[in-house]
Amino acid sequence: MNKYNAIVMGLSAGGMEVLTQLFVNLNNQFPLPIIIAQHLHPKSENNLPVILNNYTGLNVKEAVCCDPIKPGFIYTAPPDYHVLIERDYTISLSSEEKVNFSRPSIDVLFESAASVWTDKLIGIIMTGANNDGALGIKTIKENNGLTIAENTETAQYPDMPGFAIDTGCIDLIYSKDEIRVFLENLYKN
Repeated sequence: MNKYNAIVMGLSAGGMEVLTQLFVNLNNQFPLPIIIAQHLHPKSENNLPVILNNYTGLNVKEAVCCDPIKPGFIYTAPPDYHVLIERDYTISLSSEEKVNFSRPSIDVLFESAASVWTDKLIGIIMTGANNDGALGIKTIKENNGLTIAENTETAQYPDMPGFAIDTGCIDLIYSKDEIRVFLENLYKN
């Protein structure tokens, strides 16, 4: 039995390329839900679910308010909305102020998820060009969750994982390929 109940993931610049490679060997039997905050232009169409559905056997969908969070699903943040996790394991959306110049904000997702799943949460921060996610990683660690950052030497844009690593709250530093293998091993356990 897996000791974790959910994965939250944050990416920004370079994230689309990473995401199309990360889930290729996963299918809908994957034991955890994955909720992603990927920085998007507020006026953009969210093509992320359509694109990712071509690269994985997981069910990928845009997060919708009141969605129950289920294993085997990837939920992506809609453009210009924060994604929050509620205590009843559903999704809520917010158009409140931007955090770290971003909506969706990785910090908002990570902090709300940490308050719900505490030590049963995995937080992964990957490529990006600002510091969004660093405070969220710290919150996940304070709640005894597992924290992972992409290696700054291999990240296309190293700032975001670098700021997370600088918090001193990262448990594992992996390349994107090592993160992919880590996810695949969760599936096997």
